[in-house]
Amino acid sequence: MTALIIFFSLLQYHLISSVCGAPLAPALYVFGDSLFDSGNNNILPTVSKANFEPYGVDFAKGDTGRFSNGRLVPDFIAEFLGLPYPPPCLSFRVSTPVTGLNYASASCGILSETGQSLGRCLSLDNQIDLFQRTVESSLPNHFKGPNELMDYLSKSILVVGIGSNDYMSDTSKQYTPQEFAQLLLDKLSLNFQRLYSLGARKVVMFEIGPIGCIPSMTRTNQHNGKCVEESNQLVAYFNDNLLGMLKNLTSTLPNSIFVRGPCLLARLRCNYESL
Repeated sequence: MTALIIFFSLLQYHLISSVCGAPLAPALYVFGDSLFDSGNNNILPTVSKANFEPYGVDFAKGDTGRFSNGRLVPDFIAEFLGLPYPPPCLSFRVSTPVTGLNYASASCGILSETGQSLGRCLSLDNQIDLFQRTVESSLPNHFKGPNELMDYLSKSILVVGIGSNDYMSDTSKQYTPQEFAQLLLDKLSLNFQRLYSLGARKVVMFEIGPIGCIPSMTRTNQHNGKCVEESNQLVAYFNDNLLGMLKNLTSTLPNSIFVRGPCLLARLRCNYESL
């Protein structure tokens, strides 16, 4: 948990100015896969669901659709910022909250085709489509004009945790590890430029975790509970070049900050299966 505290301290230092007694940011918007999905897949026709026990056994609200026994990384971040947990976008039926939304969807990825064999899920493109709808159709009702809305968006925090499912897709086998990592980074860069065009200025992208250590990999007789280091190396090509891509965006997009989040997911999340 020490690493988590250090990361949050850096997040505060780089992204926000603390105001005593007030939230550290006006809103938290969440994008990603099962690591961050707080219930969007409950609404979708897919086998990738977590709205049943033992998921949620240590979470106050029970099996909400989180692929975890308890809180997810975005939940910890929301608590740190002094904000409520961003509700899943697809199941939120009342007035759009100005404190943020969660667009993450289990089994999906950076590439649009990832995860579709399991049923419908929201690719990162789909998630940004929903965010665009929020920005253009829902949020303006809460602000006096476009300048006030843009100020709000520029101070909001966006967190993204996605990419592991892409490495388990058939598409990944069509490229060398280096080529596939670059394909994902190029696509991700375009996604982030789109978020910037919608008003986002503060974005945290988490590294992809060690996919060779997920249960579906380690529980086979061949590996007997041990991590598959060859699979972990595949992800390393992506993680090693992520920081450079984010630095390039920060330097070329005025008033933006794109931060690489450390790989904390395996330590904070107890999942019963990877999706």
